[in-house]
Amino acid sequence: MPDNSADYENDEGLLADFDEDDGAARVWNLLWLINPGDEDSALQQFDTLREQLGGEVDPENDDWQPLLREVIDWRAGFHVGRNDIDALITAIDELAARWNLRVEWGGDFDDEDFTADLDVHALMAIAHDSLREHGYTLWSWNTDGDGHAGWMALSRDDEAMLALCSLLNVEVRPGSDAF
Repeated sequence: MPDNSADYENDEGLLADFDEDDGAARVWNLLWLINPGDEDSALQQFDTLREQLGGEVDPENDDWQPLLREVIDWRAGFHVGRNDIDALITAIDELAARWNLRVEWGGDFDDEDFTADLDVHALMAIAHDSLREHGYTLWSWNTDGDGHAGWMALSRDDEAMLALCSLLNVEVRPGSDAF
């Protein structure tokens, strides 16, 4: 794999432009983490979220998380039905392809013996382990039973992700322990 770590440096100080107690800044930082090396996508998603929220991103407002899920869906995150294995595989494969990665699922999905015992939780754990080998973490986002959602970010940002999501009241876990 090529060394693309330079793509993820914060030379421009983008994260430092905000007051750390600013809720909108926290949401921006979350988008920055789930769009590593792609400031344009993060900014586009932030602007779309701000538009849908009437111009103000306020994490204290309960409406922002479902809108965030819509804004990042199939761009920087996924949201699939509770038992929709095919959609989960497709979504994770698409997101991994953003960084020219391929998830090693551990078998052939046309093989009934391989797929017989697979469920969404098992697949998320497989994808999580495969992505960790390349320096990425698959995150599971609590949807309160409304399917499965999540995103990917650089593994080196795991602690920052957990801290930031805690501040935003966004309940996440590594994909190896999906909701």
